[in-house]
Amino acid sequence: MRRPRGEPGSRAPRPTEGATSAGPGEPWSPSPSSMLRVLLSAQASSARLSGLLLLPPVQPCCLGPSKWGDWTSGGGLHAGPVQGLQRLLEQARSPGELLRWLSQNPTKVRAHHYPVALRRLGQLMGSRPQPPPVEQVTLQDLSQLIIRNCPSFDIHTIHVCLHLAVLLGFPSDGPLVCALEQERRFRLPPKPPPPVQPVLHEARPEELTPHVMVLLAQHLARHRLREPQLLEAIAHFLVVQEAQLNSKVVQKLVLPFGRLNYLPLEQQFMPCLERILAREAGVTPLATVNILMSLCQLRCLPFRALHFVFSPGFINHISGTPHALIVRRYLSLLDTAVELELPGYQGPRLPRRQQVPIFPQPLITDRARCKYSHKDIVAEGLRQLLGEEKYRQDLTVPPGYCTDFLLCVSSNGAVLPVRTQDPFLPYPPRSCPQGQEALNPTTRDPTQRVVLMLRERWHFCRDGRVLLGSRALRERHLGLMGYQLLPLPFEELESQRGLPQLKSYLRQKLQALGLRWGPEGG
Repeated sequence: MRRPRGEPGSRAPRPTEGATSAGPGEPWSPSPSSMLRVLLSAQASSARLSGLLLLPPVQPCCLGPSKWGDWTSGGGLHAGPVQGLQRLLEQARSPGELLRWLSQNPTKVRAHHYPVALRRLGQLMGSRPQPPPVEQVTLQDLSQLIIRNCPSFDIHTIHVCLHLAVLLGFPSDGPLVCALEQERRFRLPPKPPPPVQPVLHEARPEELTPHVMVLLAQHLARHRLREPQLLEAIAHFLVVQEAQLNSKVVQKLVLPFGRLNYLPLEQQFMPCLERILAREAGVTPLATVNILMSLCQLRCLPFRALHFVFSPGFINHISGTPHALIVRRYLSLLDTAVELELPGYQGPRLPRRQQVPIFPQPLITDRARCKYSHKDIVAEGLRQLLGEEKYRQDLTVPPGYCTDFLLCVSSNGAVLPVRTQDPFLPYPPRSCPQGQEALNPTTRDPTQRVVLMLRERWHFCRDGRVLLGSRALRERHLGLMGYQLLPLPFEELESQRGLPQLKSYLRQKLQALGLRWGPEGG
């Protein structure tokens, strides 16, 4: 296919290092090496260089010869003399000739001719083998000509001229570039003032409303965001606004502290909560136990509040309410915490007849994310490694904690069939050392209960290093009751590629505890 011939008497400009030629409908742009060289040699501030690099791309309508004619800024076709002047500029053989065509034809010169002249100047300066001599006076006169006429340029022509002037090496602080930049700023639409963002550090916490702080607390808790600065701001707000806050608001403000396992540095945090509980405990029972649940996860239970919620009057008061079951479940957990973690407590306790299982089934988050859990593949690995009779899955042990996998182990480390053993340790724990041993009813050998704890990604705060308060509480209480815990962190589980690797991983974990199984294990 033959190329279309150009205009009679015209010569196609030779591509040079400083500029890349473009055909009809194609934008012209400098070569990367030329751009880099100019930017490295430019004596300009970083702000100015950033502005130049962000200039819009050159459009083809102003920059090259076209057999279909050239467009004015108004969109119409040029008349013959205007179109002929563009061809003369494109064919100029020296910078002086360029200047002569522009200065001697003032009635024919249009704004788009100046980018054409700058482009041709770049081609001449980079031509091979011998570029024509360029007199400094010629460049100064061309600059002054553009400076005098740039107030009539549209914004696009200004952008193009500025772009080309920089690429041609005109000083960034010289009169040409400065004049074009000034015109460019005049053409830009005024920027609207930036909207004021409700950033927390722009206002003191005591100047914010309870509604805003509750939304912040709920957001942190829901998304497991353990952000110390925000949590400290909430704690300070609670202390400053103590007199204006009721327990229904306070329960929402303290929720992220327990869930995220974060005890604030605010020294008045606990005294403030104790005063609020003393003032509001009899008004809103559910909010009261919600606050105590958060404090239970932080191991900061106030004795005075425990005396109140375990009193017969409080228990009788909540018995006929719609939320009686959930309050009894929380009171059962609080009673467990008193039993295991507060040996010095001498006040009333929850009566046995009022106690209910704390968590009779896997937590809601585990059920919702079951398809992402490692539980099924770990169960299959244990089945192939130990056999189905050697472990129990999802067994709830007194006083109501659900275990992932439970093993019964003899004193010599042999993994025993669970059906021949009592998988539960007594609760409350017996007064034997550490509460970790119970006698096997058949062999009279002490038997240990080993609990494999899956630590999934969602069991941690978003940073992946701190267990959520509820998970830490469960592990802490199981350990205090005498169960030997074997954590399986999600990082280690995710690194296992397939069931064979997982079985090898579980074998190493169990053997590290001194466990034996199979024919040699009995």
